[in-house]
Amino acid sequence: MGTATASMKARLDGLCARYDTPGALEKDPLSVALAYPESLDREVAAFVAANLAYGRVDPMIRAVRAALAPLGDRPADWLRKRSEPEARKELARALASWVWRFHTGPDLAAWLLAWRRLSLESGGCIESHLLPGPGEDSDAPLSRLVQRLRVELPTTHGTRFSLPDPLEGAACKRWRMFLRWMVRAGWPDLGLWSHYPSDQLIIPLDTHVARVSRFIGLSHRATPDGKMAHEITEALRRLDPADPLRYDFALSHLGILGDCPGVRKRSTCGGCPLYMVCRAGSESAARIRR
Repeated sequence: MGTATASMKARLDGLCARYDTPGALEKDPLSVALAYPESLDREVAAFVAANLAYGRVDPMIRAVRAALAPLGDRPADWLRKRSEPEARKELARALASWVWRFHTGPDLAAWLLAWRRLSLESGGCIESHLLPGPGEDSDAPLSRLVQRLRVELPTTHGTRFSLPDPLEGAACKRWRMFLRWMVRAGWPDLGLWSHYPSDQLIIPLDTHVARVSRFIGLSHRATPDGKMAHEITEALRRLDPADPLRYDFALSHLGILGDCPGVRKRSTCGGCPLYMVCRAGSESAARIRR
């Protein structure tokens, strides 16, 4: 590992030490899944929480909890022990008034029933539907599942918003987040899937990760798309080949918690582990000149 790479790793390790805390997790939808003690219930909660992870954090987490409330303390059992017509009828009634931005109650019911079908096909967790085959990268099985669900789910705005395809260039932030939660065994993730290779995970690219990554040189792309997600992941893989996404939580929460002002000043940024490698000041000046 070169000097520059070692220096970046040390700074990002410092950022992880700052944000890998229970307090930071309170502003993360993963906290909803962690509240369930059983693995399959955590998977259902994560499948819903990741799908709805957009918009303002506090109302989003309330929407996720409200979405899961009709399923009780054992959401996986609730879904798997009912026939699909029975579950569909009960969900339609329970979620009739539920809404979260682009998603409506019927969208959410269709999403839960999709998990039910996938789970019954696999006999438990849905890992096999997203597991790369020999010689495949992680985009291929995700694309296959997305294309399947585009056929099976209703063609509403909410469900189509849930089904970006990585092979069409999408960053697939919410799918990547779900995969990170399920695969990584390190804090704060669930680590419930044992076969999916953690070194093939791609970073869940949101506006915060994109912005901070440009500031510190992990990406030079302007558009937060699938290519940027792969570029950032490859940069992180050079720092930790086995577990590149260990840095994702800290990078995203630097922005989510409002700790990155976007303008590099010692008075506001001096305590940030990334201060000496951050280019925010020069980017801000360039925008002003334009």
